[in-house]
Amino acid sequence: MMNNQKVWFVTGASKGLGLTLVKKLLGSGYQVAATSRNLGDLANAVGEHENFLPLAVDLINESSVEAAISQTITKFGRVDVVVNNAGYGMLGALEELSDKESRENFDINVFGSLNVIRKVLPQMRKQQSGHIFNISSIGGFSGNFPGFGIYCATKFAVAGFTESLAAEVKSHGIKATVVEPGYFRTAFLNASSLAVPASPIDAYKEVRDSQAMHQNDINNQQPGDPAKAAEVMIEASKSENPPLHLFLGPDAYQVAEAKIADVQRDMANWKFLATATNFEEVNA
Repeated sequence: MMNNQKVWFVTGASKGLGLTLVKKLLGSGYQVAATSRNLGDLANAVGEHENFLPLAVDLINESSVEAAISQTITKFGRVDVVVNNAGYGMLGALEELSDKESRENFDINVFGSLNVIRKVLPQMRKQQSGHIFNISSIGGFSGNFPGFGIYCATKFAVAGFTESLAAEVKSHGIKATVVEPGYFRTAFLNASSLAVPASPIDAYKEVRDSQAMHQNDINNQQPGDPAKAAEVMIEASKSENPPLHLFLGPDAYQVAEAKIADVQRDMANWKFLATATNFEEVNA
């Protein structure tokens, strides 16, 4: 099969990286099914295309997800590449965010993707081929972002289950990649995509400073071009040996390298004590 005949299934496609990717795929002749909570938003954003199947999906409803996968297979005959892109940001200190606020972020960012994975894998196993991209964040590799603890936790979860997924499906000819972007110029930091705490605590100066910086200074000034991010993902989908971890952006590389150095330093500093933890062997 030629690469541009592959069928893509992209969630969260009415704006941001998802929308940019869908437009680029359709422009290159791919067949694309894409989801949004609102069908009208998606259809208006993408426009009419013969190879396009817009779908209104509630990602935390398993039957809604199953119906979307089924409609995609009915129309296109297969599913080759899945992009679990739907998600939203959550800003607030761990103490500030309620149980409800935290769980809602996990519902979309983690369990929504797991629902898609669970429902698409039977088709991919039948094909003995496929590639699943799970969109995490550089905040899913380094949690050193005050005020983003819950969001980072959801994205660490995405990275963790993608690593396990890759090991589980390898023998079925299926690949998995966790995408960990830095700052890209999308609507991610707009009010429609970034939740803030219902009950902020003034004592958290670092969090308020971070909130102000993200909403006022970083928003619409992000260095990353989402069109270029989409191109990298398309190239990875064509690769015989795609990366398990796909960091996107020089800022993501910088943060990842700093985290790796921090971990190595902690390991080296505590190695003597921390590895002297086995039972003592008693010589007879």
